[in-house]
Amino acid sequence: MEQAKQLRKRNWEALKNILDNMANVTYSTTWSEAQQYLMDNPTFAEDEELQNMDKEDALICFEEHIRALEKEEEEEKQKTLLRERRRQRKNRESFQVFLDELHEHGQLHSMSSWMELYPTVSSDIRFANMLGQPGSTALDLFKFYVEGLKARYHDEKKIIKDILRDKGFVVELRTTFEDFVMVISSTKRATTLDAGNIKLAFNSLLEKAEAREREREKEEARKMKRKESAFKSMLKQAAPPIEVESSWEEVRERFIKEPAFEDITLESERKRIFKDFMHTLEHECQHHHSKNKKHSKKSKKHHRKRSRSRSVSDVSGDVYRCFIS
Repeated sequence: MEQAKQLRKRNWEALKNILDNMANVTYSTTWSEAQQYLMDNPTFAEDEELQNMDKEDALICFEEHIRALEKEEEEEKQKTLLRERRRQRKNRESFQVFLDELHEHGQLHSMSSWMELYPTVSSDIRFANMLGQPGSTALDLFKFYVEGLKARYHDEKKIIKDILRDKGFVVELRTTFEDFVMVISSTKRATTLDAGNIKLAFNSLLEKAEAREREREKEEARKMKRKESAFKSMLKQAAPPIEVESSWEEVRERFIKEPAFEDITLESERKRIFKDFMHTLEHECQHHHSKNKKHSKKSKKHHRKRSRSRSVSDVSGDVYRCFIS
């Protein structure tokens, strides 16, 4: 009994040793294939005791060997997967460093486009290393990078405004981007600012300057309109009234000390407003005479009788203005 036990143990270890040294036996080898390999193995073929080994023991020994091979295979797969993931991660990190370099040199900023930078990006080995690997692509990383720069805009705009305030610099219509950058870059606070965000901030401040100018022009136009209205009222309410034959020189001497006259500082503007007023006055006179002419045809006789009795005091201001010699 003890002898049989020792023989069984001996055969088990012998078969296990043979299987361990058979390179053609893998984790996917079947028992049928393994038996053929064993028959072709010199060590197994020369061992009569091993050939007489209990078939069930031999199968169990083989199955344990296969399980060990399967475990080794799975562990190797995991190691390979980890190595590949590590390689891919390093490729992404290297590409990220490449993007940082482009940003530091001012080539990449918040306003950059992929098409614009593709010739530069595609010529670098770190871009080539990214090709074909799963996960985030080079384009994805580029987009994430640009979005990150854009997200900094509001905070960086505040820094830019602080710098301008400290420098006493105001962006006006004639301010150039070059002058703007010169002021911003004169302080250490600008070293971390994105070039694209600086440009966006300049555009925003320039738009505000344009809006201020438009509002100023509107206000100037409103003021000028009020001054013109006051000037025309001064002419219209003149006593005695201005006649259609009055010249600018005559009128000017009458109103030279009036506030409405002084508010219009340009002589050319005064003449223009006077000319408009005289044009309106002439039009009113023509309309008045035309109306009187039609009326006189209908009641000529009655008109003559009334005209004899009319006094000069009955003549209206408009009629007086329309006096034509």
